[in-house]
Amino acid sequence: MTVPSGVAPQQPQREPEDLLRQLGASWHWALGLALVTLIPGILVLVWPDETLHVLAVILGLQLLVAGGFRFISAFSHSNDGGSRLAGVLIALLSFLAGVLVLRHPMQTIGALSLIVGVFWLLTGVLRAYTAIADHSLVHRGLLFGLGALGAVAGIVVLCFPVESAVALTRLLGLWLVLLGVFELVMAFALRSATRRTLPTGPG
Repeated sequence: MTVPSGVAPQQPQREPEDLLRQLGASWHWALGLALVTLIPGILVLVWPDETLHVLAVILGLQLLVAGGFRFISAFSHSNDGGSRLAGVLIALLSFLAGVLVLRHPMQTIGALSLIVGVFWLLTGVLRAYTAIADHSLVHRGLLFGLGALGAVAGIVVLCFPVESAVALTRLLGLWLVLLGVFELVMAFALRSATRRTLPTGPG
């Protein structure tokens, strides 16, 4: 069947999965995830009147927003291996932890430490697994380091309980800043890798 003259052929519609893959693989998306982690950490550290309620609300919102970022980022991984599944699991864990924290914002210090500690430990292990399993990643070393840092953060929060809300805000805020800085480095590493793969124009 021929296309009538003067009528432009229709462009094939892009699948939603392709759009998610392109968005999740963007270094701007990785930068957004870094800021979602870094900014709440700074807020927790500099908040003048830290309370357990304020800490729970900030952490809960951070977990929910970061879960959305991680869900879309999971589609940037290839289908082979368990990289995408690990990414989706991290996103689901983030959503679940965020809901648990926000559902009872006046919970005890021990309960808040348990939720955040378990989340960081599990997601750290999953990120380290992704770095090992997905050979297509261009920043596997950084991702493995971020996973290891997250796992260590979870172990520290779980194994060294604190007895005051102020101490807990300092501890969790410090780890959020460290994780955010590491994710920021990953975002700029992805930016450099993306620019190296772009075709150069004629000299």
